[in-house]
Amino acid sequence: MKTFFTLVFILLSQSSFATEQAEKIFAQLTPSLYQIKIIDKASGEKSSIGSGFQISSDGLIATNYHVISSYARHPEKYRIEYLDHQGNSDQVSLVSVDVINDLALVQRQVDTEMPYFTLSQKKPIKGEKLFALGNPHDLGMIVVPGTYNGLKKESFNERIHFTGSINSGMSGGPVVNKAEQVVGINVATSGNQIGFLVPHEKLVKLLNDYKKQPPVDIMQQISAQLMASQNKLMTALISSRWQSKELAGKAIIPIIEVPFLRCWGDSNADKKDALILLAITNCSLNENTYLSSHFFTGSVELDFRYMQAKDLTDNKFYHLYQQQFSQAGAGNRAGKDDVSEYQCHHDLVSPTSSTSTGQTINNKSIFCTRAYKDFPKLFDVLYLGASIDKKQQAILSHFTLAGVSQENALTFTNKFIKAVSWK
Repeated sequence: MKTFFTLVFILLSQSSFATEQAEKIFAQLTPSLYQIKIIDKASGEKSSIGSGFQISSDGLIATNYHVISSYARHPEKYRIEYLDHQGNSDQVSLVSVDVINDLALVQRQVDTEMPYFTLSQKKPIKGEKLFALGNPHDLGMIVVPGTYNGLKKESFNERIHFTGSINSGMSGGPVVNKAEQVVGINVATSGNQIGFLVPHEKLVKLLNDYKKQPPVDIMQQISAQLMASQNKLMTALISSRWQSKELAGKAIIPIIEVPFLRCWGDSNADKKDALILLAITNCSLNENTYLSSHFFTGSVELDFRYMQAKDLTDNKFYHLYQQQFSQAGAGNRAGKDDVSEYQCHHDLVSPTSSTSTGQTINNKSIFCTRAYKDFPKLFDVLYLGASIDKKQQAILSHFTLAGVSQENALTFTNKFIKAVSWK
């Protein structure tokens, strides 16, 4: 019993110490914290809010790109303002962004040097106590203690796994160590005390690049970043090993051996009354790049389905098969202001299998692309392949790529088609 009370006392003492640290950090850093507001010019009202923090004595403020994305895409409709801890508010200008890492820099006008956050020169260690600051739900600035749990596993773009309550409105706020140095930037939450941070090294690079050469045009900067990121992603996918895998013992499909592409499987093998045996493998990149509230890019999805009729006529099987074929989607949300209409090419394809054990498959194929209106040379790509060489068996293969170059799209498609075959 004594040991139990000792443990409780230790835990309470640790909690009290963390609270005292949080209060001290909050008091020290509040003058350099801001609410970032996007104001609709026509109505004069807030359209969205987030957090920001000063990183230089001359008024340079860091925040998330998604906090100011409305302005970045439509500066004629919106303006950006800050609100400080004393209730002072004024307009700021957008000076640089890193859309891939969801970061932005805005500049306020200052007459004298001001206090600012110091960016850490080293990474935190696993288990280290950290403190997230921000403006949740428009309720005023707060500080939330949490724990550094290393980088998020199976992620293409690095994110820190943070155990702490990051709430809406805290996006763009800093996360500091006990030395009050920034080690991350609030970016997202999965609830249940699971949050994600942008590593501070990404902000250091954005700041250094800005000091070296400020961008002339924000949209051109975003376009260049999207192009470089898709090239990095597609190079990783295309150059990695494509492992051949059997699906339902009948089909050969590819599994791309990269840690950030996660695969899941399903079937209806337990449904004795099913008219069609269905086995599914789906692989996807569980992240994307935020461009606006209705436009995301950078996603990848691969879907494979083996179908076999039990007691159906050929016509009935073909009808159910076509229903599966029509369910394939575009892969990402985008409106008519963002992308063109899909342009599709239909063909019959009989590729030579890339595996030694695979047999040639005859496919009815559809290859569709749509262009990004604001970002030249980037496209969404949709491919559908449906086997037509067996009466009551079929393989459906499908992929979507969001925001890729024409060259990468064609190279990926060629490799994908050759990797699907009959066993």
